[in-house]
Amino acid sequence: MTPRESSVLTHLLLLIFLLLLLPVAPSVLHPPHLPTLVPHAPTPLTRSRFSARTQLDFTTHCNSTCLHRGELEEPREQLAQKLSFETLYADGSRTLTTVDVEEDGLGGEPPSYPSPRRGSGLRPRRRRVRRQIYGADGRFNIQGDNFLLDYPFSTAVRISTGCTGVLVSQQHVLTAAHCVHDGKDYVNGARKLRVGFLIPPSLNATNGTLASSKKPLVRWVRVKRTRVPKGWIQGPQEVSMDFDYALLELRWPHRRPFMRLSVAPSSDDLAGKRIHFSGFDSDRPGELVYRFCPVEEESSDLIYQHCDARPGASGSGVYGRVWDDGLERWERKVIGIFSGHQWLEIDGENRDYNVAVRITPLKFAQICYWVHGNRLDCIQD
Repeated sequence: MTPRESSVLTHLLLLIFLLLLLPVAPSVLHPPHLPTLVPHAPTPLTRSRFSARTQLDFTTHCNSTCLHRGELEEPREQLAQKLSFETLYADGSRTLTTVDVEEDGLGGEPPSYPSPRRGSGLRPRRRRVRRQIYGADGRFNIQGDNFLLDYPFSTAVRISTGCTGVLVSQQHVLTAAHCVHDGKDYVNGARKLRVGFLIPPSLNATNGTLASSKKPLVRWVRVKRTRVPKGWIQGPQEVSMDFDYALLELRWPHRRPFMRLSVAPSSDDLAGKRIHFSGFDSDRPGELVYRFCPVEEESSDLIYQHCDARPGASGSGVYGRVWDDGLERWERKVIGIFSGHQWLEIDGENRDYNVAVRITPLKFAQICYWVHGNRLDCIQD
């Protein structure tokens, strides 16, 4: 069997396995209440020094408070401060936009937010074999035109600082904040930030035999604007990890399909209670790597899991199959951003997880405003 035939067989077996696990429609699934952010006029800031170094292997430490911290428990003024955001422009200038959170999302009766599973029933710790890989490596290389250009794999893009991103509109890429900012300053690579689109070798080669052995090429596009929440900037890492996301606006629109955002439901409301993401892991250079796994634990802001990952996968769009009442079917939607690794100290025992930032209603409202530039377009998005 040739390497190409072996690769095709592997992907066919993966697809058959996923089809066998397709779920049935949920009986009741209430849509979450979406708050509204009211932005103020941007305030000019001093130009960035771009003095930080990119930290691809992002690790934090926390205790049980990370599992029980909730955004609705914070004062509205504090939430508004964290949801304010910086905008970095291609010429190095930057602005600060403060926001207000409308009261209908935080006052009166509690909104119908999805209820995450709390950490009181933490499962026994698994023995970790090597960093961010749990037991046997469960990642799949995505190869061949039929897969690299197919949705959802075609929504994964490279970030020039060494991370991954996901297309969420015709001109916007969602990624991890630590890929462009270390919490104090923008990384040096953000000075001329670019987004890379994979181009299968067959589209660039004249010889079919040569094309089959080459790795995908990358077409780079400059970033016009970068937006980072203030919750990430100058905050303690165990808190700021909740805000480890950034939105990049491309200089020109792309023509590829993108994946829509969704407020992250409880894992009980995800198809198969599983999450998926594709990224450019550093130990497999030039390859797009896909993985899926069940959600282990979840807090109001983070999704704890043991999906195998390596540095370089940071910023990957974490998606699940979410039931769409309008279409009456399961739809893949981005519900989080892969951040990195976190050690949790629970009852004196350290437990390790790979962690994704959960898209909460407030974060959805913020990212939606960044994409549309008009808060009214986000009320029923």
